[in-house]
Amino acid sequence: MEDPGTGGRALGAARLASPFASTSPVPQVDFRAQRSEHAAPLAVAFAAIIVRDLRRTWRQRGRLLSALVRPLLWLVVIGGGVEGLIGRGGQAGYRGFLAPGLLAMALLFGGMFASLSLVLDKESGVLRMLLLAPFNHAWIVLARLLSSAAVGLLQATLLLAVLAACGYLGGCDVALLAVGLVATALAAAAMGMLLAVWVRSLENFSVMVNVVIFPLFFLSGALYPVQGLPPALRWAAQLNPFSYGVDLLKHATGSLVPPFAPDFSVAGDLAVLAGFTVAATALACWRFSSRGTIAALARLVAR
Repeated sequence: MEDPGTGGRALGAARLASPFASTSPVPQVDFRAQRSEHAAPLAVAFAAIIVRDLRRTWRQRGRLLSALVRPLLWLVVIGGGVEGLIGRGGQAGYRGFLAPGLLAMALLFGGMFASLSLVLDKESGVLRMLLLAPFNHAWIVLARLLSSAAVGLLQATLLLAVLAACGYLGGCDVALLAVGLVATALAAAAMGMLLAVWVRSLENFSVMVNVVIFPLFFLSGALYPVQGLPPALRWAAQLNPFSYGVDLLKHATGSLVPPFAPDFSVAGDLAVLAGFTVAATALACWRFSSRGTIAALARLVAR
């Protein structure tokens, strides 16, 4: 029979020999749970901002109506007039060529003007509450960008239904069309956010949007093929990121018959749109998160 004193001394010696030994269990930290706990409030904030902007847009029926009437007016008046001058030039004619450009117009106007909500929040004081939220200020820009893209997609979807009912989208690639709409909407929203983080008043934003939005549209290939432009204008159109969104929608809607064929490749369109969206978003986040911008916004909303 073992001596209790000997056993106790042996156990004590073993503990001294192994200083890191412990009778209590080592606590296990669930890092995935911690990440999910931090991600949940951020996801809720994202959803709240996007739903708020979509509800605001849906309640403004005049805004939705104007977003639908503007491209249809171009389709009937400009499309019919030009088609009467040059002939049909293809199975769907010039108005069939206009259809993807008008979808891109809805995305451009919808995304750019939806970014106006950030400027409105600056002046109304809503942005002050967002700045107090416990996450990086760059997430506000990302949430606004997604909400602006969602508004543009909503307006483009309404126009898409009308164009499909009129027979202008009969041979479209649905999957490529969805990718083109989303990619172009994100690029247009990134343009709008890039302007919104730089201006401080509603009047300045409206002026800048009108100065920027029409050259982007007219030099995008939405109204005429890029390859048919004079060299200087063709060079400007190739530098225009919106041209690649229009061209991607041409591929998706089956505008493949000369002289109304697309000007670039699908891979090139996607690469340019993705690169521009990432670069513009990063620049907008940097500008919005800089100390000078936050201080200026704080002074503005504190008035």
